[in-house]
Amino acid sequence: MNWKLIALDMDGTLLQPDLSISEENRLWIAKAREVGIEVTLATGRPQNGFVQEAVETLGFIVPYVTVNGGEVWEPRERLLKRHPLPTDDVCILRDLATEHGARFWTSSVEQIFAPDELPEDIYEYTWLKFGFFHQDRDVVEQIWGHLKQLERFEVTNSGRNNIEVNPRGVTKARGLETVCTAIGISAAEVVTIGDSVNDISMLRWAGLGIAMGNAQDVVKEAADHITADNTSHGVAQAIAMLLDERSPEA
Repeated sequence: MNWKLIALDMDGTLLQPDLSISEENRLWIAKAREVGIEVTLATGRPQNGFVQEAVETLGFIVPYVTVNGGEVWEPRERLLKRHPLPTDDVCILRDLATEHGARFWTSSVEQIFAPDELPEDIYEYTWLKFGFFHQDRDVVEQIWGHLKQLERFEVTNSGRNNIEVNPRGVTKARGLETVCTAIGISAAEVVTIGDSVNDISMLRWAGLGIAMGNAQDVVKEAADHITADNTSHGVAQAIAMLLDERSPEA
């Protein structure tokens, strides 16, 4: 297949446990771009210094997806698309966290708040995502079930003990659709790589979905291929496989 774009999750995928990008991953990302396959990010993280720094360090030139599809940005920090989380829903989610004794965090356009912190003037902010965390998996499952019953949220996770909430229909796949429109390619020409439930939408949507070796089992089941763990440079190994498929000898 003549792949045109590789979209990478960050935590547990592109990044090492210390949040660095390995030299192996950097090398193979550069090799992909040398043969005409662009690379971008599709992350649950907000567009801030850390994500923008990664985009600039790796030299990406196509738009990238943040907060699980809540926003799509060009590398020059120009916003292409935003899907806010209604403030009334943020209040509902905060109350649910309090009810279950769970920790919570939020993503807003204006600023980053500390965990378990919301401003008094909550309606003065534009919200993008809400997250829950609890050490007890049973509590996590209870909150998950409650959120699903409401039928108004996109409910995923980026780890086994957390929950990430976006507006219904807002996913990494939807964000990547905006990216594809911007650069004039189709989903069939895209490879996606990820490890968590918030990656499932893009793994199923893309022409080829690759799960990390450290991915949750449900993520592996949704993927077309499984690569190595992030600590073993699974992104590099996946790109090496893709480039080998392109070679005349393959």
